[in-house]
Order: sequence, then C-alpha cells, then structure tokens
Amino acid sequence: MIYQLPAIVLLLTLLAAPICSMIRNGDIAWKLAVIAAWLSVAASMALMHQVWGGNEISYHMGGWPPPWGIEVRIDELSALVLILVTLFGSLVITVLRESLRTAMRSHRHSLYYTTFLLCMASLIGITITGDAFNVFVFLEISSLSTYALIARGRDRRALTAAFRYLIMGTIGATFILIAIGFMYMVTGTLNMADLAVRLPEHADNRVVQASFAFFIVGIALKIAIFPLHYWLPNAYTYAPKATTAFLAATATKVSLYVMIRFIFDVYGVEFSFKQMHIDALLLPLSVAGIFIASLIAVFQSDVKRLLAWSSVAQLGYMSLGIAMVNVAGLTATVTHMFNHAMIKAGLFLCLAAMIYRLNSSHIKDLAGIGRSMPLTTGAFAVLGAGLVGIPLTAGFVSKWYLINAALENGWVILAVMLIISSLMAVAYIGKIIDVAYFKPAPAQHKDVKEVATSILIPCWIFALLTIYFGIDTRLTAGVAGRVAETLLGVGL
Repeated sequence: MIYQLPAIVLLLTLLAAPICSMIRNGDIAWKLAVIAAWLSVAASMALMHQVWGGNEISYHMGGWPPPWGIEVRIDELSALVLILVTLFGSLVITVLRESLRTAMRSHRHSLYYTTFLLCMASLIGITITGDAFNVFVFLEISSLSTYALIARGRDRRALTAAFRYLIMGTIGATFILIAIGFMYMVTGTLNMADLAVRLPEHADNRVVQASFAFFIVGIALKIAIFPLHYWLPNAYTYAPKATTAFLAATATKVSLYVMIRFIFDVYGVEFSFKQMHIDALLLPLSVAGIFIASLIAVFQSDVKRLLAWSSVAQLGYMSLGIAMVNVAGLTATVTHMFNHAMIKAGLFLCLAAMIYRLNSSHIKDLAGIGRSMPLTTGAFAVLGAGLVGIPLTAGFVSKWYLINAALENGWVILAVMLIISSLMAVAYIGKIIDVAYFKPAPAQHKDVKEVATSILIPCWIFALLTIYFGIDTRLTAGVAGRVAETLLGVGL
C-alpha cells in the first residue's frame, strides 16, 4: 500500500466528499470528513518520510509513463505543502461542527463538509500533480468550492465577496489557461518535468515569453499579491468563521507554491530572472504591499478585517523572498509560507471562538475578554507574537532569513524597512491585546465563558506549534533550505 500513497492521499478526501453529500445526518457526515482528513495527514507524513533528504517520488497514474501519461511527482517542497494543507485543514474541520451550529441549519451541514473536502482534495491535487493542465483543473475546482464556502457566510455581504472573488478568480484562471496553452503550442507537452527540459530551447520565442507574462499575472491574482489583492479582505471578513481559518492557511499558500514551481522548475531561473526580470516586478510590489497593507491593518476596527489585511502584507514577505533570488530569500519564502499558514489559521480559529461567544468581531467588543476567556485569548496572544516575529516563535525564523537575504544582497535599507514593518505588526496586534487584557468588559459581556474543549484544543495546538517551530526548524527552514538550493541550482 505504501507505493500507492501518492494516489491514496488524494483519493481519501476526493471520495469522502460525494459520500458526505449523500448523508443527511450532519454529525455522521462530520465524523466521516474528520476521519478522511486525518488519514490524509498520516499519508502526507508518510510521503514526507519517503522524500526526506532530497528524494523524489514519481507515480504514474494508470501505469502510463510520462510524458504520455499523467504523473504525480512528490519532492520535499510538495510534501511540505501537502502537510500544510492536510494538517491545518484537518485541525479546522475538527472544530467545524461546533462552528456551523450557529451559522446554518443542521440539514445543510453535510453539503458544507462536502464542499470543504472537495476544496481540500483539489488543493492536494495541485500540490502533487506533475501535469501543467491538471494544475489548472485543480485550481478551478478549489476556486469553485472556495466561492461556495465564502458565500455561506451569515452576512449578506458574503455573497458580494464571493462574487467579487469569482470575477477576479475567473480572470486569473483564464490567464493561467492561456499560458498553459501557449506552452503546449510551442513544446507539444503538458508534463511539467518535460516542459522544464523543452522550454529553454525556446527562450527567445515570443509565445513562450507571452505565456510567462500571462501566467505571472494569473497566479498573482490567485495569491492576492498587491495590487491584485482586491478580493481577499472581503472574502476573509465575510466567510464563515472557521472557514476563514482554512482559506487563510491553504488557498493562497498553494497558489504561491504553484508560482514557485513554475518560476524555478518549469520556466527556469535563467529565463525567469535574467531574461524576463520577474524580480524587478516582484520587489517593488512586495515592499509596497507589506507597508500599505500593514498601515491599513493598523486602522481597522474589525479584527477579522484586520487579520485579512495582515495576510496581504504577509504575502508580500513571501513574494519578496522570491525577488531576492538567493538561497536565504527563497528559504524565507518557503519557511514563511508554512509558518504564516499555521499562525494565521490559529488566529482566525481563536477569533472564531471569541465571535462564537460575543457574536461580534469588533475590537471594542473584545474589551476584557482576556479575563472571561483566558485560554482562548492566551492562544491568540501566542499566535500574535508569532505573527509579529518575536524570538522563539515560528514567525521570527522566516523573518530572520528574509533580513539575512536582504543583507546578503547588500540591501541594508530594505533590511531596516523589514524591521520597521514588523513594528507595524506590533501596532495592530498590540491594540487587540491591549483591549483584551487592559480594558474593562462591558456589562452585557460579564457572563461570557470559555468555549468548549473541542474548540480550545485546536487553538492551542496551533499556538504550541508556533513555539515548537520557532525552536526546532528541521521541518520548516531545514527543508526550505534544501529546496532553495535545489531550485536555484546551488551546489549542483
């Protein structure tokens, strides 16, 4: 069975999704979804064990060898993203039942779990496929299921947010499809490893150059890189509470993985940076996104919206690491991709617990919640420290690598700017902590109590993982460093 793991890790959630849709009992559907999700975590861990140290797995679907057949290819980078999707997705789905009780009627729960599992399965598919067209197919499946998840929000503005995301996502998907069509037109193949061999021969071809431009714009829309982030703040703000945690942890991170895979593996470093100069585009946009989004976050009065704008800023850190074009920068990008997914999922889960009790996400309504919900607020404070980048938290590790990458390139001013941007994170996280611990609770919130243990445990798992990965970096920075050296061709 171990040889079939690349197929099993996808089929677990992909097959569980339609089964959930046929189950009318929401509790039974939830149990099935949780079992399928956690089994996919076990499969992901087993796959990481197989590729640890730089190995690769090439699995031929249906026994057809590539490039004629569809290939599933797993290396350390894809295995790390696979763990990100399955582990964080499983932690979120574990608390979904409690979250959905107040969000929608019970007879609709099974359909919601179906959509959630379908989104999770498509993200897994994007991560492991070795076929460029299948990347597009799975991207679209994940997008369609994401639109449905967002539209389920209780606020009527959730429909507007979902529609806005649909328009932007459709434009991005169209650009990606055009790019893949151009690549196929020139090379006659869709296998990503085969494309990596054939595309350098056509580096001066205008069609290949156009495909690169279409692809970068399309995937940047999916990632929500500034200034193509228009859909993200409202989508995160008005989506159902726990769902936002899943989307913030996985959707944009998997799209970022696709960008890394195509820029460095498919098109190649020489073409992407020395001929197309993608770094000259990403560098200023990333810096602008970090500062503008952080500044907007500082002035937000709604915590959910504040964290949404924070995500735009943090995505700027990740794209900035790519623009550094050195090992430390790419290490920072991959490390922060994992760390931020973990931290932001935990923050949104803690916030979901607070909203569950207070029925509000406005900062002023969180006054005194540190005393009435000490465990939830404590987890939020730990995760907030990770977002800021306090030493001994996971966020510090990735930002340390990013500052080192700037200094390695001789960009001292940029390194100083990165430190200043972290202080801006202190400002917007600090004002939440200040209200939660140092402001008196309003009279109507005197009876607020802690949430159920089933919600607290995932919140604290995320918080403790934030501390753990701030100390032991073998799975994050260790893997990211080896991946960065391989993608940049260092030491080869």
